Amino acid sequence: MKTRALFLLAVTLTSLSALAAEPLLGTASVIDGDTIEIHGQRIRLHGIDAPESRQECTRSGGTSWRCGQQATLALSDRIGRSVVRCDPRDRDRYGRIIAICFKGTEDLSRWMVASGWAVAYRKYALDYVADEERAHLARIGIWSENFDMPWDWRSQKQQR
Repeated sequence: MKTRALFLLAVTLTSLSALAAEPLLGTASVIDGDTIEIHGQRIRLHGIDAPESRQECTRSGGTSWRCGQQATLALSDRIGRSVVRCDPRDRDRYGRIIAICFKGTEDLSRWMVASGWAVAYRKYALDYVADEERAHLARIGIWSENFDMPWDWRSQKQQR
C-alpha cells in the first residue's frame, strides 16, 4: 500500500511538473499527424487523434488511400520551417509531453481538426469538437471518404 501511494505521488508530481514547465520553442519535426518533436522532446498534440501513418482510408469506389500519411504531410506542410511554441499540459503513458502547440498564434490541434486531418479526442478533451463537426459537415480531409477512427484502427491492429 505504501509503495502504491509513493507511485501515485510520483506520477502526480511528474504531471504537475509538466504543467508548470516552460513552453518548448523551436523548429519542429513532424512524426505523424498528432505528434511532433522539438529539441529531442516528443510532443503529442493536445485533444486530437490523427490517423496513424500506416493507416489507410477507403474511397467510395472501394480504393484505398494513405490518409495517415496525408495527415502527417498536411501538418508538416502547415508548420514548414516555422518556429513552433508548445505549452505543456501533461504527459501521456508513453512519456510524451502533451501540449497545445502554436505556429504564431495558430493552434495546430485546432487547424488539424478544422482541416479534416484529425478528430477531436473526446476521451481526453472536448476543445475541438465544434471544429470536427464543421469539418465533418464540409466533408473535408478524412471526412471526405470512409475511415476508421484512429483509436479503432490501433485496436484492430493490436488484436492481429
